[in-house]
Amino acid sequence: MGPDIREDRTTDSPIDDIAYLARSEHRTPALVALTDRPRTRSELCEEAGVSSSTMRRTLNEFEARRWIRKDGHQYVATPPGEAIASVMEDAIDRVETERELRDVWHWLPDVVGELPTETWSELTVTVADPELPYRPVNRFESLLERTTTLRFVRPEVALMDPCLDLLSERVDSGVDVTLIDRPNCHLYFLTTYPERSSELMQRTNFTVLQHDELPPYGTGLLDDRVVISCYEQDSGMAQAVIDTDVPAVRSWAQSVYERYRSDARPIEPRQLVD
Repeated sequence: MGPDIREDRTTDSPIDDIAYLARSEHRTPALVALTDRPRTRSELCEEAGVSSSTMRRTLNEFEARRWIRKDGHQYVATPPGEAIASVMEDAIDRVETERELRDVWHWLPDVVGELPTETWSELTVTVADPELPYRPVNRFESLLERTTTLRFVRPEVALMDPCLDLLSERVDSGVDVTLIDRPNCHLYFLTTYPERSSELMQRTNFTVLQHDELPPYGTGLLDDRVVISCYEQDSGMAQAVIDTDVPAVRSWAQSVYERYRSDARPIEPRQLVD
């Protein structure tokens, strides 16, 4: 067996400690685990999926930095260790969210970029994958299943399969729905699904309005949850759905809906006839 090589514990700056934790995927989770409750080395090995010798070196480094202390056969995080674990956990959450957002950022409203970064972990980002292209649609479907109201500006994702069938069911069950879209989109829906459109339009809890100038993204209010949808016109696919209950986003989405709702107009009778 080779020598037990230890990391250099000399830290000249905070970056050194951050780099130490970031150089191995098991270190931050191990420290976070110790903030939850005391654990033995063998428990940490099993949770992290690393060898006992690797975990021993990690725990020695943690002790040298005063992030943990030994309590019998177990290890427990100190207050400084808890602080470091919280900062690293938050940073990882925010970077994970950023990685999901970066490819769809150009579709999103400015309000997302203006959010404090600490709220990013409260965004649920669902992006289409080449192998799972309907992930955003399926995410919206799961939200639609439990809402009692739906207000949507540019509701393309709500009119895609399999959401369309569920939307009809939810309207039948009494969910109050208002959809605001461009006239050509409504015409496409009316001509593609004439029977279903006719049935829905007869419902008093289903309102369809049109507006000539809408933003490039969808904005939906489902009870206390907000949905921002990124729909690509060329492919006819929803590229991403972002949902959250962050109050700042809710307030923004409500103002967006009210602004377009005030200028929207009903479908003209001749459109229904045509």
